[in-house]
Amino acid sequence: MTPPAPAAPPVRLLVCDDHIVVRAGLLALLGSAPDIEVVGEAGTGEEAIALAAKLAPDVVLMDLQLGEGMDGVEATRHITSTGTPSSPTPHVLVLTTYDTDADITRAIEAGATGYLLKAERPEELFAAIHAAAQGHTTLSPPVASRVMARMRKPLPTLTDRELDILAQLSQGLGNRDIARALFISEATVKTHLGRIYDKLGVDTRAGAVAVAKEQRLLS
Repeated sequence: MTPPAPAAPPVRLLVCDDHIVVRAGLLALLGSAPDIEVVGEAGTGEEAIALAAKLAPDVVLMDLQLGEGMDGVEATRHITSTGTPSSPTPHVLVLTTYDTDADITRAIEAGATGYLLKAERPEELFAAIHAAAQGHTTLSPPVASRVMARMRKPLPTLTDRELDILAQLSQGLGNRDIARALFISEATVKTHLGRIYDKLGVDTRAGAVAVAKEQRLLS
């Protein structure tokens, strides 16, 4: 009689969320899954990067908004870009409440394997963690829908300078103050504003700021 195959080792998981109560709830929930082992928890992006390097988890469960300091996207980019053939990087599974086009795009471009919303059921979270450990992509249904819509109609891409001007615009600064803050001429500010309006499909300063906030183009 053929002996049964040995059971697969549990997925080693690192949890990163800046809210202590949320982390505690996740740890209690994940503790009920016998095939998932939480090896560490982090409250900031910097802590997640350090612990990912030290503990070598299979998966990092990453929130996007982490308060002050590095956000989840930047932490994901660091974690997924530091591997070697002999020491592969962990897979990052985003778990967040944010489902805007900009958030999803930034996370995927940063190297996230999956993108899950916190409204999902526990069994879907467990399945997504196992899928991520194997390098498979899992997207919450609303996220998958937005990704498909994004592919049909790409989000406008702003240059770094346009984002700088948009950030100044969101603070209520006029063209002269923006020019002084960025050490450029007012004419250059007007040129960039025209391009921003065209890309965002607006014709007013207030409209540009509103669309930028909706699409989370502003930090």
